[in-house]
Amino acid sequence: MTGVPEEVPCLLMRGGTSKGAYFLADDLPAEPALRDELLLRVMGSPDPRQIDGLGGAHPLTSKVAVVSASADPRADVDYLFLQVAVDRPEVSDRQNCGNILAGIGPFAVERGLVAAGEEETAVRIRMVNSGDYATATFPTPGGRVRYTGDAEISGVPGSAAPVLIEFAPGAGPLLPTGNVRDVIDGVPVTCVDNGMPTVLVEATALKVTGYESPRDLEEDLALADRLRTIRLEAGRLMGLGDVSDATVPKLTLLAAPRDGGAVTTRTFIPVRCHTSIGVLGAAGVAAGLRIEGSVGAELAQIDSDSDRVRIEHPTGFLDIESSFGTTSDGMPSARRTAVVRTARKIFDGTVFPRSAETAPIPPHPQGGQR
Repeated sequence: MTGVPEEVPCLLMRGGTSKGAYFLADDLPAEPALRDELLLRVMGSPDPRQIDGLGGAHPLTSKVAVVSASADPRADVDYLFLQVAVDRPEVSDRQNCGNILAGIGPFAVERGLVAAGEEETAVRIRMVNSGDYATATFPTPGGRVRYTGDAEISGVPGSAAPVLIEFAPGAGPLLPTGNVRDVIDGVPVTCVDNGMPTVLVEATALKVTGYESPRDLEEDLALADRLRTIRLEAGRLMGLGDVSDATVPKLTLLAAPRDGGAVTTRTFIPVRCHTSIGVLGAAGVAAGLRIEGSVGAELAQIDSDSDRVRIEHPTGFLDIESSFGTTSDGMPSARRTAVVRTARKIFDGTVFPRSAETAPIPPHPQGGQR
């Protein structure tokens, strides 16, 4: 599509603990600047309430998935994730989203990009933002997506059908800085990328416990200043450049587990504190904790005989299947990462963006893809 449409087919879905608008790429403008302008109008940004659009006034509910058939023989569909800022006219493609990923397979079947199996369907997905791959498997009895089921995930009320997501090993290094530990602003950190650039920090190193509520942590201005300093320098060390206007890397504070898990987490995205934890962020935590000498490895309680790592977060836990080996030069490398998520179709119809006269045009480009 070359112009900016006045109405767009859209499927609103909950994916994991996030909610987003899912679109076919062919239904959106091909030019990124026009596409981003349209999506700001669709989501109702910039506005802290997003009262005039689909957004829910929080980064976790202001997300977009753009999906198309893939020309890559290793994938069935391409998935571009876009984070739409709530109170700024910005659309970023600099990260993946593993929660919205949970809805990609069902969406691909709903839109006819992938034929459904009689019992279950596996959809191979190329994550355009990073070039990584994942396979989502979910029930399709009788050739139709089933959303109901008995799988429960923390942070989402009720239960739904399970979506098993298995990630292929990433193309880049698990330790982007080449070090198990770095020191930033006097604070030991471990920088890991298992699908999402993530910085692990022991909470006590920043003079908090790691058990505080997300709201209390967000209101700690001294903590916010320290986190910003660490994030900016970590971005440089991880090869991401200037991340002052980016949403990655994520920072995760670690504390000893309280409820039988491996570790307690508080994750910043990057300013707001996540009410749970992102799938790919949790994958980074799980992999990082298994690396000898990493930040958090000593306080974590991990069963060495099991691949499962239970990550505690503010509203419960997330179980990650995680194992790793080593590369030819002896560096740790992710071998297998898998997680069970759920997704639900909320509505399928047409969205009418607010008028262009009231929607600021975003600066462009947004830093490109990493």
